[in-house]
Amino acid sequence: MRLGKVPRFHDIMPEQADISANDGRDWRMFVLKAYDMAVPENLARMPVLSRLLAECPEVKSAAISFLAPRKHIPSHRGPFRGIMRFHLGLVIPRQADGRPATIMMIDHQEERITDGEGMLWDDTYPHEVINNADEARIALLLDVWRPGMPWDMEILSRMIVRGVQAGMRRRGVSFSG
Repeated sequence: MRLGKVPRFHDIMPEQADISANDGRDWRMFVLKAYDMAVPENLARMPVLSRLLAECPEVKSAAISFLAPRKHIPSHRGPFRGIMRFHLGLVIPRQADGRPATIMMIDHQEERITDGEGMLWDDTYPHEVINNADEARIALLLDVWRPGMPWDMEILSRMIVRGVQAGMRRRGVSFSG
């Protein structure tokens, strides 16, 4: 699949336009699973990852994220505490000094990962991403069910996931390009 066929994040979820369409540079998302709703045509294109996701029910959402050169995703917060966000660097451009050119600011602290490195964090903290390279940054993003939640938070989180699913179905959200 060509990158131009991968939808921009705000084309999938218009409510994300403030962070996706903010600077005229693309943030594209190849969504495999969203809030426990599988995207069969996309999963079929990535059979190994599809099998791994099938073995991990705690992964609620999965997508390959493509950040255009010089793209800045402004500071934002995740919608609820029921999940943790995981980033796995697939193609992380480097600066002239060899350091990763993509900076993640999580709760006002600079974080950088390289190809093959991962990081798990609470995405309800303010976070932003800046790709300071002239090449695209590619990462696997996973939303993972938060372990050990108190029973009331678990129930509320499940209700939120069901509500998001219902909203996506009602709006007819399409994850394919």
